[in-house]
Amino acid sequence: MRLNTGFNREGDYDHYVVEGQPVALLEYLLKVVPQSRSKVKATLQGRGIKVDGKTVSQFDFMLQPGMKVAVSKTKRNQQSFKNRYVKIVYEDRWLIVIEKAQGILSMAGGHSSLNVKSVLDDYFKKSRQKCTAHVVHRLDRDTSGLMVYAKDLDTEQILEHNWHQIVYDRRYVAVVSGEMEQDEGTIRNWLKDNKAYITYSSPVDNGGKLAVTHYHVLDRTTDHSLVEFRLETGRKNQIRVHSADMGHPVCGDVKYGNGDDPLHRLCLHAWLLCFTHPVTNEPMEFETPVPTLFRQLFKK
Repeated sequence: MRLNTGFNREGDYDHYVVEGQPVALLEYLLKVVPQSRSKVKATLQGRGIKVDGKTVSQFDFMLQPGMKVAVSKTKRNQQSFKNRYVKIVYEDRWLIVIEKAQGILSMAGGHSSLNVKSVLDDYFKKSRQKCTAHVVHRLDRDTSGLMVYAKDLDTEQILEHNWHQIVYDRRYVAVVSGEMEQDEGTIRNWLKDNKAYITYSSPVDNGGKLAVTHYHVLDRTTDHSLVEFRLETGRKNQIRVHSADMGHPVCGDVKYGNGDDPLHRLCLHAWLLCFTHPVTNEPMEFETPVPTLFRQLFKK
């Protein structure tokens, strides 16, 4: 298959002409568009692709030689969705990836009505999608960052029952109290809740769940350290407990912290989420910047 990778810019679109053999639209876009796979797919699902002047969103649409493909240069997907707590990063017919702000629950709980699931359900209703958001994993209310929700029960079941096989990289960044001594390392112990629902750790099997966290220091001052955490397991409050175990609790953590609260928030952010798509089996990789407030603490 020979592809014409030369294009001209016109208005808000980049334009391509198909050459060679018939080819599926997504396959063609991934070869010719100078963007990441996730951005290309988001543009496609967000109705930012035109073929011979008509908007096409089917990834398996067959292109014929001579057809003209126009790719939006602007962010057309989810352009009508605006919410101070939830940002849509990627969406297709089976799932949606969002960036959650701190201060909002992943799902309804207790007396709080502010949660990501209800925000997404409202978005689906307003955009006339016949689906609801299915919770697959959770972030604490005061943790920000990337999350994935299924849009149907079948996809939710695949993600939930195969989570540890499907998710192949998941990382957080945190501001922790004090100057970390080691540049990197691994924490491995068992975590279990007590009767007050406080998670505590044990160096030996205490009937809890094995928890493994890898850490790497990105920056440090005499007062604080900026640390990347990579989860090998995903247990409740894992990073917060492991940070406290090291003597460097996450800043702003009222549950496991030491009162150090320089930014008046829990300084924990899920910045990287990589998983195999539960339906298409394609690798899906998403990342968000380290929060500006975190970085400002380390400006020389």
